[in-house]
Amino acid sequence: QVQLVESGGGLVQPGGSLELSCVASGKTFIIAEMGWYRQAPGKQRELVAIITSGGLPTYADAVKGRFTIARNGTQVFLIMNSLKPEDPAVYYCTAASQKVVYQYWGPGTQVTVSS
Repeated sequence: QVQLVESGGGLVQPGGSLELSCVASGKTFIIAEMGWYRQAPGKQRELVAIITSGGLPTYADAVKGRFTIARNGTQVFLIMNSLKPEDPAVYYCTAASQKVVYQYWGPGTQVTVSS
C-alpha cells in the first residue's frame, strides 16, 4: 500500500498563486508516476498534471503555461500561478505503479479562488 498526504490548499484571489505538496509513504518503491487530479462540485475528476519517475510532465490543456508539476523522489508538487475562477476544486494527489496496475489517492485538499 502507498499512503499519500496533500498539503497547501487554501483561498487565493484570482490571478494569485498557490503551491500544493504531496508526500508518499509505505511501499513507495512501486511508484512510477505521480500527479494531481481535481474535482469541482458536480463535475468528474479530471487530470491536472502527472510526472514520471524520470521527470517527464504531462499537463491538461486548461493549466498549460500556468501550472508546473515537480517531483523529488516520493514528493510531488504543484505550483499554480495565474489562478482563475474555473480552477477551484478539491485537488487530489495520485501515485501509480507501472502501467497503472495500482493507483493510490490522497484525501484531497481544497483550493478556492475568490476575491
